[in-house]
Amino acid sequence: MASKSFFDFTVKNIKNQDWNLNELKGKVVLVVNVASKCGFTKQYAGLEELYQKYKDQGFVIVGSPCNQFGSQEPGTEDEIQNFCTLNWSVTFPLTSKVDVNGDNEAPVFKFLKESQPGILGLKRVKWNFEKFLIDREGKVVSRYASTTEPKSIAPEIEKLLATPQ
Repeated sequence: MASKSFFDFTVKNIKNQDWNLNELKGKVVLVVNVASKCGFTKQYAGLEELYQKYKDQGFVIVGSPCNQFGSQEPGTEDEIQNFCTLNWSVTFPLTSKVDVNGDNEAPVFKFLKESQPGILGLKRVKWNFEKFLIDREGKVVSRYASTTEPKSIAPEIEKLLATPQ
């Protein structure tokens, strides 16, 4: 059975507890596969800025640490959480470490990729800090490359937040 909504999934949070994404229903969500030792890691600052700017309007970022690209997320969940908090003052929620491609890919990432294939219809996530924007209904509306700066997504977030629940 294929899930029809992002909110149908349960993932593990950074503390390795089940997190039913249905808790986020009605919010605009940006899912990002993150890594601590990547050239794009500085995007944590921009992501946190977006989160702070819009969280009171019903926006949330879900960071999903992934070690599949150049082994750039080697740490444990505790190390990742500490790195994000101490170095980037990250307050948005993180999941436990996931695979975003391959045989062990997280089902939620399979859903995201199939909902919004990349350039040339490619389904795989190409690198760290790829972003998926989800509307209040749980539909994936946009996909952004690693090179997309978080602040450039703000107009689309604002548009989705303006849509009544």
